[in-house]
Amino acid sequence: MQVVNIHDAKTQLSKLLEQVQSGEDVVIARAGTPIVRLIPYAPSKRKIAPPGAMGGEIWIADDFDAPIDGLFDCLKTDAA
Repeated sequence: MQVVNIHDAKTQLSKLLEQVQSGEDVVIARAGTPIVRLIPYAPSKRKIAPPGAMGGEIWIADDFDAPIDGLFDCLKTDAA
């Protein structure tokens, strides 16, 4: 792992990117304190389905939002 300061990173960015592409990690530091690590980009393994991809696989009943009468009647108490 190579550590470079910000000024050197700005002047040698192309070289540093080549090192990263070859598999080496590069750390950029400010006044000797590491602030960022350059690593090769790896695309996500999980694919995001486009909108509408589940068309025909799910459905919602026509009365899904109809009131349910008596649903909470079991919670009523006779004590007043």
